[in-house]
Amino acid sequence: MTEALQNIVNHLSMVPQSIGAVADPWMIFLIFGGSVMGLLVGVIPGLTATMALALLINVSYGMRLNYAVGFLIAVYVGATSGGLCSAIMMNIPGTPAAAATAIDGHQLARRGEGGIAIGTGYIASFIGTIFSIVIMLTMTPLIYMIAIKFGHWEMFLIALFGIMICGSLSTDKDPLKGWIVGFIGFAAAMIGMEAIYAYPRFTMGSLQLKGGIPLIPCLIGVFGISEVLAVLQETTPYKIDGKIGRIIPPLSVFKNLIPATLRSGVIGVIVGAIPGAGEDVGSWVSYDMGRRRSKNPKEFGKGSLEGVVCPEVANNAVIGGAMIPMLTLAVPGSPPNALLLAAITLHGIKAGPMLETENPGFLALIAVILAVAALAMVVWGLLLTKPMVAILKVKREILLPLVVPLTLIGAYAGGVRVFDVYAMLFFGLLGYVLRRLDFPLAPLVLGLILGPMADISFRRALMQSRSSFAPLLERPIGLVLIAAILFILITGIIKIRQYHSGQKTLSEEILNEVGRG
Repeated sequence: MTEALQNIVNHLSMVPQSIGAVADPWMIFLIFGGSVMGLLVGVIPGLTATMALALLINVSYGMRLNYAVGFLIAVYVGATSGGLCSAIMMNIPGTPAAAATAIDGHQLARRGEGGIAIGTGYIASFIGTIFSIVIMLTMTPLIYMIAIKFGHWEMFLIALFGIMICGSLSTDKDPLKGWIVGFIGFAAAMIGMEAIYAYPRFTMGSLQLKGGIPLIPCLIGVFGISEVLAVLQETTPYKIDGKIGRIIPPLSVFKNLIPATLRSGVIGVIVGAIPGAGEDVGSWVSYDMGRRRSKNPKEFGKGSLEGVVCPEVANNAVIGGAMIPMLTLAVPGSPPNALLLAAITLHGIKAGPMLETENPGFLALIAVILAVAALAMVVWGLLLTKPMVAILKVKREILLPLVVPLTLIGAYAGGVRVFDVYAMLFFGLLGYVLRRLDFPLAPLVLGLILGPMADISFRRALMQSRSSFAPLLERPIGLVLIAAILFILITGIIKIRQYHSGQKTLSEEILNEVGRG
């Protein structure tokens, strides 16, 4: 217990030094600039935080580490929050994280209280981010103490656990779809020269494939190209309902919302720490819990500010929660977090149990950057609400095709290879097909990222144990992870059977109705 408290104190003692690093004028400029870009991305339906980070990773490549991390985190926080604007004014979430916000936010807009709803949402997002920073600073050092004891077996099982739980949580009905997509990503990560003996695998004689599947272009394709193709097929015109009116809410509004705010913050951090769950899951869980625990549950769905606060606090609290497994175990907690992990890896930072040993103070730096990014988000959000609503009037047929050249530039810039552009287009089409077939995309990304770690860890573990699995049975942490994986597998199989049984019953009922007709 004393050692745990000492670790927390050590990390907190590095915060003042990190404040000094972030106080650099150029750093402040990048954070505030990135926040505006994130808000603009979030407010436009069809553009997501994940897409924004995928497009901007290569832009940050030439920056110093601190600047790159500050810029990308600011974009991440801004885009996560920006989706509430279109969700409230048009009932069309700018990002999936704002889908739950639209339920009550749009009702408030129709009553002429759209500005208050937007202002409340931005302030709630700020509170959620700050809450998650506090939890991140106190919990991450404790996780490091456990993670430092991980060997190759544990790292393999963590990667497997991440793919399994992401596959289960990323689809509401059929976990099998999530698992299939996760292991497609896992298989794609095996292509290229393997890391131990440099033997080429699945390259089919291609020199380009020997370098492996390029991660950043693939992420740009999955979250950029596929998103554009999907959104351009939508034909419903955008319509702004109600007037904005006053934006900054009175302080009295928040007095009755303190319990909901704290509860939603806790939910967001917990959901964020689950690999692959993401901001949208956090917002829906928080909204549902808020409705159940509210003193006025009947107001939910009819224009309740509590129905705006719950998802907005949670989806931003997910950001800090997702940082915990990313920094300690190199397992991203959400799709945007996966891109952030790829970005810091590009800059030579290796996330995982040894991060604080190799890069002391990095956790404190992330915490301070998140706090400044949250401040920038709420300032820009309140100041630019009316201009951002005006942007919503631009037709998507004009706006979204402008994204395509950015995806091409982003894919080519990293490796300066035409092959990377082809890889981006292939994975963009693959992502689009998977969307059309109702397969989740988050497990695909997690499989691509965790695949190499699982492969190397598993093979090194077998080499150390001379191809024996017996040492695994002597490791308590490994046994806990095996139990967790088996639990996910068993509950997932039950869920799959229930889903397909329901589908079969529905099909029989339809056939019977057709036969009677």
